[in-house]
Amino acid sequence: MNYSGLIKRLVIPEGYQPPDQLVFGEVRATPIDRSDLSDDVTGINASLDIIRQTRGGSWPTEAVTEEGNYVDLVWHEAEHRDGNSYTYVVRDENGRYLGCLYLYPLGRRVPLSEDLMKHDVDVSWWVTGTAHAEGYYSKVYEALREWSVRSFPFENPYFSNVEIPRG
Repeated sequence: MNYSGLIKRLVIPEGYQPPDQLVFGEVRATPIDRSDLSDDVTGINASLDIIRQTRGGSWPTEAVTEEGNYVDLVWHEAEHRDGNSYTYVVRDENGRYLGCLYLYPLGRRVPLSEDLMKHDVDVSWWVTGTAHAEGYYSKVYEALREWSVRSFPFENPYFSNVEIPRG
């Protein structure tokens, strides 16, 4: 079967409420919303190269504007509310902005294939260049490995970043 262009919806149990806060070691995550606009724009624009290097994909193609990113944040809020995808802002234990994490339906970010059909969620993330230099890229990955199966109703996540920490 040709899966190109298809999206495998997230299967969420009736009445499931996604976490309002995720905590793992030094890493904290909360659903991204409009109040994160300034930190998000600054973080993205300071991290264009590291996002492409680690997360991969076609975004971001260029620096983001507050107006354009505001639209993205409202979209993320609606997707989160409706259970179609989950986007969280990532901070350290002191509240410093580190980046974002995403739990998307398979096929949205990475083309769906027969092999990917065995997974139930596409997990990706990025951190700022400073956070990457401080080891947070791996710390967020470790947190996501825990959260994707313990805090969400997923059993077989697919980590789609092009750079997956090893070891």
